[in-house]
Amino acid sequence: MSLTAAQMAEIESSPFKQDFPLLSQNPDLVFLDSAATAQRPATVLDAERRFYETMNANPLRGLYRLSVEATAAIEDARAHIARFIGAVDEGGKPLSDEIVFTRNASESLNLVAHTLPEVVGLGPGDEVAISIMEHHSNLIPWQQVCRATGASLVYLRPDENFEITHEEAEAKIGSHTKILSITHVSNVLGVENPVAALAARAHDMGALVVVDGAQSVPHLPVDVRELGCDLLAFSAHKLGGPMGIGVLWGKKQLLDAMPPFLTGGEMIDSVTETDAVWAPVPAKFEAGTQDAAGSYATDAALSYLERFGMEDLERRERLLATYLTDALAALPFVHVIGPSDGSRHVGAVAFNVEGIHPHDVASILDMSGICIRAGHHCAQPLLAWLGESSTCRASVAFYNDKADIDRLVEGLNVVWSVFHGRQ
Repeated sequence: MSLTAAQMAEIESSPFKQDFPLLSQNPDLVFLDSAATAQRPATVLDAERRFYETMNANPLRGLYRLSVEATAAIEDARAHIARFIGAVDEGGKPLSDEIVFTRNASESLNLVAHTLPEVVGLGPGDEVAISIMEHHSNLIPWQQVCRATGASLVYLRPDENFEITHEEAEAKIGSHTKILSITHVSNVLGVENPVAALAARAHDMGALVVVDGAQSVPHLPVDVRELGCDLLAFSAHKLGGPMGIGVLWGKKQLLDAMPPFLTGGEMIDSVTETDAVWAPVPAKFEAGTQDAAGSYATDAALSYLERFGMEDLERRERLLATYLTDALAALPFVHVIGPSDGSRHVGAVAFNVEGIHPHDVASILDMSGICIRAGHHCAQPLLAWLGESSTCRASVAFYNDKADIDRLVEGLNVVWSVFHGRQ
């Protein structure tokens, strides 16, 4: 193993599991699918219940106390999210009006794909650059956009070390590039892409930069100013918040220029029989009743993470990912897909068991209470490029510990014995 004894001691047990009801109430459960969705701490569950018990009302639409409090809950969450991702002015004040609530990262990315092309005037001869690592949510919308506008979709591909190199960026991001939309962290390979460098290249070429932060915001300290992006999307449920809440951050002047994605109540300033005037951002993009309870609970999720500090949580997860990668690589019948250096995996580690379909692997592991992912992970072009049709994926979060990974290894030995007999 590449971890020192002191590092192994850091992940020997988890002081966090007691905060997560599903984990604390099921001590034999091994949850290694946090890349798909995280577990929720009790503080988040309590917050959502508290909203409905103490301030349940339709936000923005009433002048009575409950409605005012519901509205304030949304706005407090908006400001907290802005601070969490570094969307602040020079004085440190959160730029709340740059935070748009959606249902999930997929909706955020679809919003961008349906509105940003109008801003940049995307058309024949233009290019949209993405990576081969993209989740379908940051791939299919751009396929559709390019098909509709006549623009071309260009793929950046990593080298043999799973890195998008400077040379690849120069070759693929050029004078015809109007939009670069890139994942910060691959949900299959777990690698962190050099977003700041790619964004600098794109801006030099006059392009706008969109970042899919679904797999990075829950695991890394993320600062949108340091990344140099123009828009960032992520989901609350992957960082311990509720399902059904997504976030789109965008530079104010860009959001102002983008047309609305959905229309209806609350996103208008005025309406006549023949026309409408849009409300200012972020309301322009938030048609209909928002999930105020979910926003309030997301606020609580961020507070929980900040109690421990994202830098410290990242360090713990890097150690867990290193131990996981090393443990899998030590099994002669397991092939790790992605970097051999476990510290380069941000949470997720993909692998396959020789001669056994990932669905069979996951099903047998489930009999022992071990939860992993199996399939194409909504990244079929990446898997095709890797020469795989599907993979297993184990993904860690800070609440995991060494025992979870040891149980996975034991389970994989059982999987092998089921098909091959005891060795």
